[in-house]
Amino acid sequence: MAVPSWLADAVLYQIYPQSFADSNGDGIGDLNGIESKLDYLAWLGVNTVWLNPCFASPMRDAGYDVSDYYAIDPRYGSRDDLAKLVDSASRRGIRVLLDLVAGHTSDQHEWFVRSADDVNDHRYIWADRQGPGFQPSPGTRPGFYLPNFFPVQPALNFGYGRTNPAEPWRQPVDAPGPRENRQALRDIMDYWLRTGVAGFRVDMASSLVKDDPGKKETAALWRELRGWLDHSHPNAALFSEWAQPQVSVPAGFHADFFLHFGSSQAFRSLFHNGAVYDHSYRPRPCYFDGSGAGTVSDFLAEWATATSVIREDGHIILPTANHDFPRLVAGSRTAEQARAALVFILTWQTLPAIYYGDEIGMQYQPGLPDFEGSVLGLSWAGYNRAGSRTPMQWDRNDPEVTYLPPHPSPTRPNVADQRADASSTLNLVRELIALRRSNPELGSSGSVQVVNPGYPFVYRRGGKFTVAVNPAFEPAVTDIPITGTQILGAGVSVHDGVLHMTGSSYAIFAD
Repeated sequence: MAVPSWLADAVLYQIYPQSFADSNGDGIGDLNGIESKLDYLAWLGVNTVWLNPCFASPMRDAGYDVSDYYAIDPRYGSRDDLAKLVDSASRRGIRVLLDLVAGHTSDQHEWFVRSADDVNDHRYIWADRQGPGFQPSPGTRPGFYLPNFFPVQPALNFGYGRTNPAEPWRQPVDAPGPRENRQALRDIMDYWLRTGVAGFRVDMASSLVKDDPGKKETAALWRELRGWLDHSHPNAALFSEWAQPQVSVPAGFHADFFLHFGSSQAFRSLFHNGAVYDHSYRPRPCYFDGSGAGTVSDFLAEWATATSVIREDGHIILPTANHDFPRLVAGSRTAEQARAALVFILTWQTLPAIYYGDEIGMQYQPGLPDFEGSVLGLSWAGYNRAGSRTPMQWDRNDPEVTYLPPHPSPTRPNVADQRADASSTLNLVRELIALRRSNPELGSSGSVQVVNPGYPFVYRRGGKFTVAVNPAFEPAVTDIPITGTQILGAGVSVHDGVLHMTGSSYAIFAD
């Protein structure tokens, strides 16, 4: 299966639409607001934008409860507004990807409303008795339905990997309901790809087929859809929220994210530093923690395993954060310390993904109220995702979005101030993106050689660049030979072949 060539140079930027830019003064971000900021994104250097769900929704889970896959939610605008955004972005060399909620709908979707009144409808999973997680029918149909996440998100029926005569709702993957849903995914993707979008990030991509050992049937489903995509839209991209690239890419996706959940330690070992729910996931310090007590070994091991499986068939995406977990600046990590992490993310062999606002050091905000399903359940210790969804900070005095309370500090970072400051985090990110895009050795195809897997973390890219990061508060010294000229950095010097790094420092050397 071919991989679109443009993906190799992709620098992603994730936009949470309701928090990014407001064009009509109603306090909620929208598509025209995003279009108004395209010049900023082009100036920053990103070339691929992923939008969180913008389809019609009752917003019980901030758009991840879709009531109509073919309509833009009125809070964001219209289909014409999306087409205009995509066209304007394309003229600036930026591709736009949508978020596809594939495994469930809103309980207000017409499919579910109809299914709740029709015992012969099998678009959803209905049981004759209440098992773990099943919810009572809201319609005239007797029985119980299975939700995927919140009760308002009934799971679409893609079948079960293992059937059981004693549980007749465990339909096989080739039953009429699952076949109808597979066709619906194809139709939805085809509809939006014809408007010019570049592809999709698929929410909860591994969850479609239930009780599926080894995700065998789920993988078969996505490979089938990928085959159709390669034939009908060969330049479109399909990203997965799976968090196991070594599984999801062979299953048909072009790329997958290292993320905060599941059995993987790759992301958590780097960035989870005690913010909110992190202790339940990782009791010891992460590498980008000021204590200097972390290790990059877990990340390097999983990265090596995944790349050895994927090879040339796809990519791993390394994000700064996303809408579901804390920002890079969270817990004990300061904005100054986050710079070393940004240098790493933008110079490693993975595709980088910047969550809106992380380029200026926006901070995760604890203590906000539950809003549009932002608080997760007991298994997540009541973690509130609203703290990562606050308004983009464009200007100190005039926040354009009031979707959630802006940061109360008068010294909060903002785009206007940082664009004018050559030493700002924003200008560092812009410089890193430009360096990456103009030097293939720093991109996804350049080779990687780890020189020192400790503090500092030192690695070679493409046989030309040496990158060194020290996220610890304590200085670090190493006698690793450093060749070339320092082209970017802060707090780093080389004396008689010895690399000296202050706390929270970084550098890039070019031969």
